[in-house]
Formats: sequence, C-alpha cells, structure tokens
Amino acid sequence: MACLHNYQKAANLTCQSIQKIMKTIKGPAIFLAQFMGEQEPFNDFKKICQWAASLGYVGVQVPTWDSRCIDLQKAAESKDYAQEVQGIAREAGVEITELSTHLQGQLVAVHPAYDAMFDSFAPPQWRSNPSGRTQWAVQQLRYAAKASQHMGLKSHVTFSGALLWPFVYPWPQRPAGLVETAFKELAQRWKPILDYFDECGVDVCYELHPGEDLHDGITFEMFLEHLNGHPRANINYDPSHFVLQQLDYLEFIDFYHSRIKAFHVKDAEFNPTGKQGVYGGYQSWVQRAGRFRSLGDGQVNFSAIFSKLAAYDYDSWAVLEWECALKHPEQGAAEGAEFIKNHIIRVTERAFDDFAGTAADQDFNRRVLGLY
Repeated sequence: MACLHNYQKAANLTCQSIQKIMKTIKGPAIFLAQFMGEQEPFNDFKKICQWAASLGYVGVQVPTWDSRCIDLQKAAESKDYAQEVQGIAREAGVEITELSTHLQGQLVAVHPAYDAMFDSFAPPQWRSNPSGRTQWAVQQLRYAAKASQHMGLKSHVTFSGALLWPFVYPWPQRPAGLVETAFKELAQRWKPILDYFDECGVDVCYELHPGEDLHDGITFEMFLEHLNGHPRANINYDPSHFVLQQLDYLEFIDFYHSRIKAFHVKDAEFNPTGKQGVYGGYQSWVQRAGRFRSLGDGQVNFSAIFSKLAAYDYDSWAVLEWECALKHPEQGAAEGAEFIKNHIIRVTERAFDDFAGTAADQDFNRRVLGLY
C-alpha cells in the first residue's frame, strides 16, 4: 500500500506540473469585419453575434471602425458602455475576444504614394490631411487601449502601417540608411501608443501582412530593436500571409512563440506556374498563384500549427478570418466553426506514461545512476 501511495503521489505531482504548463486554446471565434453588411443579420451587432453563436462560435473579434458594432470613443470614456457592449455579445452567446483597429493602425504610418487610397480609412474631415489623419489614428489606438481595459481584454489586433512598402523590392537600389530611418520613425510613432497600452495592461498584436512594414519575422525584429524590445509589441499570427510569401510558417512559431498573443485562422494556397509567382502578375485574386482560401481548402497545415501552439502554451483565441477567392462567406463561416473546433487540442492533464511512473526519491535516483 505504501508503494501504491508513493506512486499516486508522484503521479499527482506530474499532473500538477502539466496543468501549470499546458493550457487549451480558446475558440472557435470569428472576426466580424468581413461579414458586416447591409442585410440582416449582418447589419446589427446583436444579430450578427447571434448568427455567429448559431454556427457554433463562442467568440467574436470586433472591428472598431464599424459604429454598428461599437462606439470606440464612448467605450474608452465609459466603462459602463464598454461592458454593455460585452453584455450584448454574451447575451447572444459569444465572448468578445479582441478589439481590432486594423484600418486605424494602417494610418499611423502612410507613405505619400498611398495617401489617396488610404484616405477612405479615415473620417471625411481628416481626408487630404495626412498629419491630421495620423493624429486621429493615434487617438483611435489610445481609445482602443482604454476600451480593451474596460472590457478586461488582454490583447488587441492591428496593423503597423508602412513607410517603406514602395521600396520592398530594391530597384533602383534603396539609398543607404533608408530602412533604418523608416524603422526609427515607425518605432517613434508607435512607442507612445505601446506605452499607453502598457498602462492599460493590453498587448498590441501586429498582423504581419504584405503592405505593412511589419510583414515577416525580420521586419518585426527590426521594429523591436528600435523599441528596445517593448513588452507590449506582439504578434497576431496569420499563416496565410506567410504561405503567400513562401515563409516557413511553422518554424516562425518556434522563433516567435513568446510574442504570439493572437491568432487568425486563415487558409491560403500558392501554386506558381511558368507565367507567375509570388507577385501575381497584377491578376485578380482568382487568377493569382497565391490566393486566400476558406479553411481546409488551402495548403496550410493547421494540425501542425495547433500542435505547436499548444506545446508552446498559447492559451488565447483561435479566430477565423474568412477571406476566399471562390467560396461564399456564409458557407466559409459555417464550415470554419467546426474546422477550428476539430483542430483545438484539449491538452492533457497528465503524461500518457504516468501509469509506469516511479515515486520521486533522491536516494533511489542516485542508486539508479550508480551514485552510492
């Protein structure tokens, strides 16, 4: 009986150790941005949350630029209102996972070549006014930080903006120091924002995305270097963008798992031909070698991704970001909930070989090693 007691004690210790380390990913959740529209249930926050819940989603990521979902300034200035928005979601059967400022984040840094195209991301009064538009965007990020704090959210998703994107392919050769100057400026613009997010206890998770100065691991590292490793500068991991860049999206997790605090579950495929490759030949999405697909229709190895994230103790949300060149969004959303649910790994509470465990005993361990 004493032996059995010792075994059970050791097994319990093993279980407790695993429970401290391993956590289960939350989800499935869905990013609402691609689904908001003019028709019911997509034109009302309560109704679209009910629709998401009916498909099996338990979380929603909220686009803060859409006033039908949230009044961002009001959510920052009134904790009661912020929690009222949360209450609407919960009553519908879902949790708010993160707030998103992808469009506002884009406007923190805009190269003049893109002024006209990005103007539409800002309210009319700030258009054709680059400096005013940037100030508006920065204030929007600050509102998002405080609103997230009011809701008890730990992560926020956004874009970095871009000063260098017109120079991503160096022809003619980039002037010496251009990259360093751009990253120094980008970091200077984001440092006060990140500091405010830190005051609010919220991580900023940049979606590493073509069109942004932060689009891969190297650019993220350069940004961090100029920020002295700011603890609130983190990553919204989206493997689809890495497929289109031909980047190893699994090894990326090994490098940056400690900074991955949000996760967009989005599929993609890359099928180069003798006529086009990564750049796509200016073709429409359907005709590009690299294109986004609904979950399960592309080439992303999600089984490996979910396994790696579970092993690295990622415990935040798995959020569907639906974009597909072929499939209808409602079909993609319906299939996506089950797809994510089936890939989330309920982490084990004990080791599979605990049955063969031996009680912890230092004298015994020394005997096994021949250290008498």
